[in-house]
This record gives sequence, C-alpha cells and structure tokens, in this order.
Amino acid sequence: MREAGSLLPVNLVAPLNQLKTLVLNLLFPPRCVGCGASGSFLCSQCQSALPHLSPPLCAKCGKSLSSGTLCYDCENHPKEIEGIRSLFPFDRVMRQAILQFKYQNVKALAAPLAQLMGEYLSAHPLPADTLVPVPLHPRRLRERGYNQSSLLARELGKLASLPIVEGALLRLKNTPPQTRTNSAEDRQSNVAGAFTCRDQRVEGRRILLIDDVCTSGATLDACATALKAAGATSVWGLTLAREV
Repeated sequence: MREAGSLLPVNLVAPLNQLKTLVLNLLFPPRCVGCGASGSFLCSQCQSALPHLSPPLCAKCGKSLSSGTLCYDCENHPKEIEGIRSLFPFDRVMRQAILQFKYQNVKALAAPLAQLMGEYLSAHPLPADTLVPVPLHPRRLRERGYNQSSLLARELGKLASLPIVEGALLRLKNTPPQTRTNSAEDRQSNVAGAFTCRDQRVEGRRILLIDDVCTSGATLDACATALKAAGATSVWGLTLAREV
C-alpha cells in the first residue's frame, strides 16, 4: 500500500525519514541555542537553567504581579478563557529557542520544547481533555511553511496522551503580531473577531489551547470565545513563554 502522491511503500517512508535526519545530523550537527554545545538544539544543562516564571502571578492570565491575585486588565475586563499558564519569561535562552523554532525552520526544537510543557502539565495538571493549537492565518502559514503551535501540540499530545483537534479553529484575519501593539486595549481590538470555529469537533470538550508565546492573553482569549461559541465547555491556555 502506498500513500497518495508517494512512489514509496508506506512501510519505507518512516525509515527513510529517520535516515535523512541521521545524515543531516552527521553533516550538520545540532548545536544548543543556549551554549552552542553540539548534540542537541537545547541541551539538558541549558534546560535545567531556564528561569521559571515565579509568583505572584495573575490567577487568570499569568502576568507577573507585584501583589494581589488579578492584574488590572483581568480585574476590569472579564475574559472568556478560564486561565492561561506559561512556563518561562520570554527572554534569554527561551527567547532564542522560540525565535529559531518559529522563524528559522528549526522544527526539531518541537520535541524538547514540548517535553518542557509536558513536565509542567505533570506537575500542574489542567482540566482539559483535548489539545487545540492556535492557528496561523493561511497566508502566514504559506509564508512560514508550518505552524509552530501545531508542532508543539502534536509532540505534547504524544507525551500527555491527549487527542488533538486541528482545523476546527480558524484564523480569519491576518492580524499584525501582538508585540507590535502598544496597549491591552489595542491587543484586544487587534484580534477581535479574528477566529472562528466552524465544526462541532470541540463540542462538549475541555480544551487546552497551545501556543508558543503569550503577550497579553488577548489572542488566547479570542480563541476561547470562538471555541466556546462552538460548544467547548471550558478553555485553558498553555504557552512556553510570556512577555514580562
């Protein structure tokens, strides 16, 4: 049996892909984005040295606080999303890892980065039974060639034994990156109505949204609004890093 459009039997595709990866690693050995050591794109030493976000954090969006339980924005602008959790501040080694993963085609970083997310979920379980990656606009997906959030969700799904729903949540607007907006109000306006969910695969599901970076939480909240309109019972967000 052969895959559509493939000249190779299905049982040969995986071994040949593994051989291709092995040859590429021999010719161009991976180097750690943190220290430059050869052998992996994110070595165990740099992983263990990553600084976690430390409390106090907003109980809703995960933003760093000086005191209290909710940030000003979450206290004054109710959100659809149940909560957002992020692992690390978006700086230093984690920033370099995400930028290379996202913009320089280093898709091999998906596995070690998802491993970090899996370890977080094991230690801090969230009430979810289905993973949904934050989608890219089709134009941006064509330009980049892949959705980094989808790659993370697929790897995390294997580790956490959770199903993934892709293609249900759609991005309608090709909005500018949230980092280019100046205020929480601008970020909310930037993504208002940017997402829709056009099928019923999320109905009755407890969703865990997966993304690489949380800037203000506006994108994840806009996704949650669309998912709940399609019948999701609850929506949480999990990202590798957060702007601080």
